Amino acid sequence: MGLRAVPSLMYAQTIPPFTEHYTDDDENDSIDQGPAGGRDWDGRAQSIHAQALEPLLSPLEMANADEQAVTAALRRTTYFHEFETTFGAQAMRDDAKLLRAGLLALETFQQVPALFYPYTSKYDAWLRGQTSLSAQELRGLAAFNDPRRGNCARCHPSGIKAGGFPQFTDFGYVAIGVPRNAEIAANADPQYYDLGLCGPLRRDLAARKEYCGMFRTPSLRNVATRHVFFHNGRLHRLVDVLRWYNERDLAPEHWYAKARDGSIQRFDDLPAAYHKNVDVEAPFDRRVGAAPALSAADIDDLLVFLATLTDGYATPRQPAGGVSPVN
Repeated sequence: MGLRAVPSLMYAQTIPPFTEHYTDDDENDSIDQGPAGGRDWDGRAQSIHAQALEPLLSPLEMANADEQAVTAALRRTTYFHEFETTFGAQAMRDDAKLLRAGLLALETFQQVPALFYPYTSKYDAWLRGQTSLSAQELRGLAAFNDPRRGNCARCHPSGIKAGGFPQFTDFGYVAIGVPRNAEIAANADPQYYDLGLCGPLRRDLAARKEYCGMFRTPSLRNVATRHVFFHNGRLHRLVDVLRWYNERDLAPEHWYAKARDGSIQRFDDLPAAYHKNVDVEAPFDRRVGAAPALSAADIDDLLVFLATLTDGYATPRQPAGGVSPVN
């Protein structure tokens, strides 16, 4: 058991290096989006190359004692001779060069398009004009994009941009007040909090209290195949994720723990001092007693639409019904 849910390695090829002041490359490039980019939930690794080393040394993952333990293991592999052939036998006697070669191999593997960013979902086929979306899928897309309902596209842009298909993430950071996950062993300590950008795994932004509770927005591609959601893995069904978004501020008793006095501890995985960092844009702009941003039908439609982001769709020869973006 670790501290966080494992983020997907797919569709990460365009994640920019971490910056506190990210500006997009479209007509709105003058708008400072704030923190964005970097690998991991908190962006502490600046590249695939840097991120590849982390699990090799992490005591929660491969638990090698140090970098020399990694290179010693590489020399024992049946494919070490391939490193010597590729990088030179002389160079591979040097631990630092061998480690860089190993990370380069991992980095290169994680950029194989067919494995890590194939763009073979139904939604991609629709964008290419190769198929049609059903009426329900189109309703789900409309709810996804509607700033008054799902408002999902605010952080998960769904349109073609700068000649590339959408990644369904803006690479940015947001605090949304996810409920605490009691299954994480570290959370047995009531004083322990995972604050994302400002620690504890990332240390260089510890003084930036306005960042506490913020985690990088993940891509939604293949989201319908996942069984663990949010940085802490608190929820395990996509339908519950959508319901939580819809009910966070309307029915907090459904999602958050109770205090000893019986009151609901909203944002119970974030110290009270940082509650002001929590996002209040739609659908998080409601109060108890207000109408929800999403109807039950909207949630059903969103689930159907999100399934179109799953790779492996077989394009029909002659699309029938629905609407394609080229019509």
